Amino acid sequence: MDKVRAKKHLGQHFLKDLRIAEQIAKAVTGHHGAKAVLEIGPGMGVLTDFLLTGGWDLHLVEIDEESVAYLREKYPALIGRIIHADYLKTPVRDLLPEPYVVAGNFPYNISSQIFFKVLEERERVSEVVGMLQKEVAERIASKSGNKTYGILSVLLQAFYDVEYLFDVPPHVFDPPPKVNSAVIRLRRNEVSTLGCDEKLFFRVVKQAFSTRRKTLRNALKSMGVGEDFGRDPLLDLRAEQLGVPEFIYLTNNLQASWNQS
Repeated sequence: MDKVRAKKHLGQHFLKDLRIAEQIAKAVTGHHGAKAVLEIGPGMGVLTDFLLTGGWDLHLVEIDEESVAYLREKYPALIGRIIHADYLKTPVRDLLPEPYVVAGNFPYNISSQIFFKVLEERERVSEVVGMLQKEVAERIASKSGNKTYGILSVLLQAFYDVEYLFDVPPHVFDPPPKVNSAVIRLRRNEVSTLGCDEKLFFRVVKQAFSTRRKTLRNALKSMGVGEDFGRDPLLDLRAEQLGVPEFIYLTNNLQASWNQS
């Protein structure tokens, strides 16, 4: 089998350090009793090898045709479970039992989009173990009050417990990226409903961070804050100062202010 050539337009950086691959695989715990693991972007199977030793019901989704041919030759036992597709456009619910784990060395250019899809599938995805650009990993794991705290921080932490596991230097990849990487783990928490209109919650969080230097009163002005709620001192804060409970409060009171007007 010839090596697969890394393709820049797909954001491919193949991990070559087996020790790190083993660490990532060991971080998969099968939270909430999950037996199925979906590995995104397996490339040449460095992480796959270690996931296979864990006894998981393993499925691979890979967009690169050259990698798919390589993987099918390397893992004949996984034929039928090697999906040649774009994960972001793949109806995973038709392929895997629930709950399932998402794992992988995520392509930098779509890592945030992967997590937004996980949010859509949050009732099915019990755990995520992923390596991604360090900056994005820090943002997801960040707590309120930090400059790195943002939209993904709030939305993911509403439904998942987030752990920043370890850093990964550029030289362990082929080709080495120009940035550092990190591995994080998300485990689905016990929240079934937020206690507010969840679609509105998502809108409020995104709008609040769209002009993060402004106070919430100004950032949410286009959403029509009612006169009574407009006097709430919470609106004097900026989005990065609010945790998930405060955003739930904000969503409920914003909706109530509409109903009163």
